[in-house]
Amino acid sequence: MRVLGFMTGTSLDAVDMAVLETDGETISAFGPAGERKLSEETRDIMLAATAEALTWPRGAPEPAIFAQAATAGAEEHFAAAEEFLAANDLNWSDIDLIGMHGQTVLHERPMDGRVGRTVQLGDAALLAKKAGVPVAHDFRTADVAAGGEGAPLAPIYHLARAKASGLSAPLAVLNIGGVANVTFWSGGDEIAAFDTGPGNGMIDLMVQARGAGRFDDRGRYASVGRVNAGVLSGLLGHPYFKAPPPKSLDRFDFSLEPLEPLELEDAAATLVAFMAEAVKLGFDMMGADPTELVVCGGGRHNPEIMKALAERLPMPVNTAEHHGWRGDSIEAEAFAYLAARSVAGLPISFPKTTGVPKPMTGGRIVRQE
Repeated sequence: MRVLGFMTGTSLDAVDMAVLETDGETISAFGPAGERKLSEETRDIMLAATAEALTWPRGAPEPAIFAQAATAGAEEHFAAAEEFLAANDLNWSDIDLIGMHGQTVLHERPMDGRVGRTVQLGDAALLAKKAGVPVAHDFRTADVAAGGEGAPLAPIYHLARAKASGLSAPLAVLNIGGVANVTFWSGGDEIAAFDTGPGNGMIDLMVQARGAGRFDDRGRYASVGRVNAGVLSGLLGHPYFKAPPPKSLDRFDFSLEPLEPLELEDAAATLVAFMAEAVKLGFDMMGADPTELVVCGGGRHNPEIMKALAERLPMPVNTAEHHGWRGDSIEAEAFAYLAARSVAGLPISFPKTTGVPKPMTGGRIVRQE
């Protein structure tokens, strides 16, 4: 089937889109991919929803803004897709299924016997009605309800993408979004995965807090800054790094407070080092020695991040494009793939990727009225 996948990351930058032809197991063709920047109105409402989510008590009714944000998200996805399909000579009738991740406004990992919470906003029923195409959505809550981390979910797609490229195990794939997550492929269909630590999220939040833009474009601040060893050591002392995988994070799980005494450039350099050191700790914890690390997601555009990873890891570190992958579209492709797997009743999360007791399918399907 031909599936349109959507992804909106916690950077609140754009709606990413990609088309795959897949049965949820093999990938028969890669269709077009692209993005559309989020409107300021939608970005603002998602930021407001995120702020309310951070103070939302367990057991309390959902904040009213969640419904408003879900509607805005669906409208934004539909508008983005209308432009995208037209630009690629496609119509909605050419699409068999939509996979919509939704906008994450809250992610709490399970702790001390308490199940986690995860919220992705996007009105799937509204999108299905407007597009006239079934929508697979809500990929994480079943996993969380079963005691899983709810993240990362892309590893099964990383495996499929690697196989489609003719790559061989042992291999690792690192996605650097707001949070960084790594997939280890040891051979056959054996994969393990977890969030290593912060990705771009802390750098973005720090730069925004100082009125210096939305992100550190191409690492221009970090490139002239100096790593503060004391602050770095303190950040790496967070108990998350001693917790065994699988494990997951929210982009707000680490405080920016230790960086406040630092100049902007030094803070950026220290956060780049923090991200890279966290990845190294993850590799050390797994005891894995893949022959290559493939990096996808927005972080690969930051030369300082790529340099920091290459300095700390013993294997070659290559961008997704090195193998002909579309590094900015991997997660949109992943949710197209996960949508197809959900329709087919195939598992999307596994004991070694999210910590669920057994492989689980996920994703709910909404059909147009």
